[in-house]
Order: sequence, then C-alpha cells, then structure tokens
Amino acid sequence: MSWGTELWDQFDNLEKHTQWGIEFTEKYAKFVKERSEIEVNYAKQIRNLSKKYQPKKNSREEEESKYTFCQAFQQTLSELNDYAGQHELISENLTQLIINELSRFLQELKSERKSHFHDGRKAQQHIETSWKQLESCKKRFERDCKEADRAQQYFEKMDADINVTKADVEKARQQAQMRHQMAADSKSEYSSYLQKFNQEQNDHYYTNIPNIFQKLQDMEEKRIEKLGECMKTFADVDRQVLPIVDKCLDGMTKAAESVEPKTDSKQVVESYKSGFEPPGDVEFEDYGLDMKRTVSENSLSNPKEVKEKSTGKSKGKLWPFIKNKNKLMSLLTSPRQPPPAPPATSSPSSSAVPNDPQSPKQNKEPLSHRLNDFMTSKPKIHCLRSLRRGVSGSGPEDFSHLPPEQRRKKLQGKIDDLNKDIQKEMDKRDALTKMKDVYVKNPQMGDPASVDPRLAEIAESIEKMQFEVQKFEGWLAEVEERMPSKSDTQRRSVIFETQNNATTVSNNCAQDRESPDGSYTEEQNSETQVKASINPNPTSSTPDDDDEFDDEETLPTIGTCKALYPFEGKNEGTIAIAEGELLYVIEQDKGDGWTRIRRNEEEEGYVPTTYIEVFLETNAKGAMTYI
Repeated sequence: MSWGTELWDQFDNLEKHTQWGIEFTEKYAKFVKERSEIEVNYAKQIRNLSKKYQPKKNSREEEESKYTFCQAFQQTLSELNDYAGQHELISENLTQLIINELSRFLQELKSERKSHFHDGRKAQQHIETSWKQLESCKKRFERDCKEADRAQQYFEKMDADINVTKADVEKARQQAQMRHQMAADSKSEYSSYLQKFNQEQNDHYYTNIPNIFQKLQDMEEKRIEKLGECMKTFADVDRQVLPIVDKCLDGMTKAAESVEPKTDSKQVVESYKSGFEPPGDVEFEDYGLDMKRTVSENSLSNPKEVKEKSTGKSKGKLWPFIKNKNKLMSLLTSPRQPPPAPPATSSPSSSAVPNDPQSPKQNKEPLSHRLNDFMTSKPKIHCLRSLRRGVSGSGPEDFSHLPPEQRRKKLQGKIDDLNKDIQKEMDKRDALTKMKDVYVKNPQMGDPASVDPRLAEIAESIEKMQFEVQKFEGWLAEVEERMPSKSDTQRRSVIFETQNNATTVSNNCAQDRESPDGSYTEEQNSETQVKASINPNPTSSTPDDDDEFDDEETLPTIGTCKALYPFEGKNEGTIAIAEGELLYVIEQDKGDGWTRIRRNEEEEGYVPTTYIEVFLETNAKGAMTYI
C-alpha cells in the first residue's frame, strides 16, 4: 500500500507524521542516554563500595585476611569490582552502538525529509500557478465573449434604425467583428491552457506527488527499521555481558563455599597462642610464723627473712605474665586500709606530720582476694591490640614484647624473608659473574672491571643479611628452648578436656594471660618451676629472679602532684615524700584514699591522697585502666 496512491491529498498530515516520527526517535535516543548514565553511576557506586571495604595497608584488617571468611569477602569484593566493569561496558556499548548511531542517523533523516517536502511544496506551487493561469484565460475568454455579444447587439440595433447613417452602421459592424475575433482568440488560448493544465495536473497527482510520498514512505520505514534495530541492540548489550556477570556471581558463590569454620578456628589458635603454661598452684603462706617468732625470744631467725621467704617463694611461679616487679608487688601489697588523715595544722610542717604507722601496714587482705581483684579489674582498652603488636608501636627488633609462640612465628617469618632476600642477591651475583666472564672472554662487549663494584656491593649486602639471619636464628633458638615441648602441650590439652566440665579455673587463667599493661613476658611457668627446684632455699635470690621483670616498660605518667605534707612511707607498698616535692602520678585514687606516684624510673609507691595536690593531664590515655 503506497502513500502516493492512498494519501495523495494528505500532504500536511504526512508532514506532521514524519516530524513526530523524528521526535520519537530523538526521545528514544534520550532514553538510552539516561540508561547509559545510570549504568555508569551504578558501576561507579559499586566500585566505590568495593574500594571502601578493601583492607587497608598497615592495618588490622590486612592481618585478618588470613581467615577464610575474610578471604572469601575479599574475593567477593574483587568479583564485585569485575561486575561493576560489566556495567561500564554496557554503558560504553549503549553509547557507541545506539546513541552515537542514532544521532548520525537522525541528522541524515532530517536532511532527507527536508529535501522531500521541499520538492513536494515546489510541485504544489507549480500546479497552483498553472491553475491560476487557466483561470485567467478562462475569465478573459468569458469577458471577450460577452464583449462580442454586446457589440453584435449594438450593430443589429444600429442597422435597424433608419435614422442612423450608413457610416455609423459600418463602424458598428466592424466593432462587432473585432470583438468576435477577440473572443475566438481567447477561446483558443483558453483551450490550450486547459489541455496543458490537465496534463500538468495529471503528472502532479499521478507521478510527482506519488514519487515524493513514496520517498517519504521509504524514509519513514527506514526510520522505524533503525529504531527496531536499536531496541534489539539495547537488549543484546545486556545479553552480551550476562556470561561474564554469571562468572562473577559464580566466583562469589565459590568464595562463599570456600569458607571453612574449622580452619578459621585453627587460625585463631595460631594467631593468639602465647606459648605460656597455665599458672601453677598458689602455695600456702603461713603468716602465723611471724607471730610465733615474735612470741619466741629464742628464735634465731629474722622476721624479715621469714617474710622474704613467704613472698619470694611464689614470685616466679604465680605470674609469669607480669614483667614489672614493682607493679606485681604493688598489686599484692598496695594499701587497702584508709590512709592517715592530714595534719591538723593549717600550714604544712614536716615536724607536725608524723607518719601514721597503722596506715598502710594494716592487716592485709588474703592473697586470693588480691588475685581476684586483679582478675576482675578493668583491663586497658588497647590490651587486645597488644596481643599482636605490643603496647608501643612495632616493638623491639627481637619481638621480645610478644608471647613466646607469637615471637617464634615472627622470628621465623623474619628469617624466611631474609633468606629470600639473600637468594635474590645471590641470583644477582651469579648473573653479574656470568656477565663478567663474558666480558673477560670478549673484551669488546664491556670492561670486566666495571662489574666489580657492583659485585662487592652485593657481597657486602649478602654478608649483612647473613649476619641478620644468624642474629634472628639465635633469638629463635632461645625462644624454642624456653617453650614447652609438644608432648607437654598435648598432655595439658587432654587434661583440660577431661576437666572442662568440672572446673572453671581455666577461664580465670585465660583472662590472666594479659598483664595489666597489655604485654607479655617470655618467662615460662615451667622455667620458674625448674628454677625453684634447682634453688630450694626460699631465702636466696638469684640475679635471674631479680631481673625477671626488668625488661617491662614503666607505667605511663598521667599527671603530676605536689606534696603538701611529708610522709615517711615506712611500710611496704608506700613511698616517702617530703613537703613541697614534685612527683609524677601514675595511678589515680580509686576510692581507697591512696594515690600511686613515681619519683624516678625505679622508685614508686602509694601515698595518701590527702597529702598531695594532683594535677592530671587532660590528654592522658588509659589513666583509669591500670590496677
């Protein structure tokens, strides 16, 4: 069905319809463009989301990546990033295959439509001009006929009148003949224009206009076909990325299936196992011996020696996790009774403030109460973090701030890294040696002496790294010697499993693995027991026992204080101060009336809070977290 035949008189409607078709195509192109922008924004948001949850460098998240569920999550993020890439590909294909193509096609379509309607309007103007000429000829012919008819009537009237001269009659006859001739000429012209117009009209409605309308029809069908192709491409663009999207989703599923709870549980053991043995039994301390020796004047023993026996006997066996001897002693002997009241005088005076002998030397609570206070006390906020990295930064080079098991792993990893570096340097040395041999055999290729400085540099580097390896191997051997054997560990695990439902002591032991400052000591319970068996005399003290806690960092300073009154501090756990003396505060008053202070790195203890004026630092961290 042709537009030229069926719609020969619908020129204006076809013009409106084709304009609407072009506008619809532009509307579809705008739709695809907005879809492309959505895909780009969606891909960008997906990439940002994946980047946001990627583990950061030098952070705890990077260390946690060893767990299977963390690895699965990282794999999911990687697949999600690829998934975002497919949406970017969708946007790119939509832009290239549809938006750009439709833009070019619409320009051609508008130009073609303009040309066709220009030809149509030109044909219409031509036929309208021919029609006007025909009408003009027709009117002229009609006018001439009327003029000839009137001239004929006038002649006949003159000819019938007897009063008119013959000359007037002749003149009227000639006028009538001239009018008849003009009418005949107009008739002939009108007839020829009529034939010409009919031919032009026939060509216009049966040839010219149908051809123009056929071109418009072809143009419109081409536009519709192009639009259909774009709609198909719109779907194919999505369909093309579906296999890769399926692979991304399959990768996410595979990552989820790779999660192994048992493996992660084992990894927790590997990450946090300290290598310490649980604390041994607390020995009975008979404080009645002091009373017996006081009553008995014949006793040759010194009460102070008896006291040293009772306190020194369980020193290494109870708390292998606490390195700071002063901290442990202050834990066990810190004053629990109310401190002495400040002097009654208005002004501080050294002579007017005697030390109250009853203040810190009151009857102490049982040791079990002190241990329970330590177990239930609030730990430092960063203690969990110190399990892996220690309290201060990365710690010493030998990783002595870590528990034995973690220290062994760190040292072994350091040794492995050094060995890899050594192997790389050796490979470089071998390559340079071969190059030097080639230069020696073929001097024209290079100077052999030019390789010597680099070889010397590599040899020096290898020597340094080998020295580092030996140093770390020595520390590793020291740690492995101190660690309990595997058979002992297995035996303890069997005992723990059999007694798991019958005792709750293991929970307390697990809590006590962390010292008050969040760090560990290398000394083992087994090692202290061996020392105890070797040196059964409780009154003797070896340098190892004295230095057992010396490598622990001192408590941080949380403020300063000024002594308002003198305090002698003769009793255990206290420290003497002089009036007006400036000291450091390392632990606040917890409601018992005593404040812990430090004079220097080795001298610290408790003083009555009312005897000093405290100035705390506003930015002090962990001020209330120490025992």
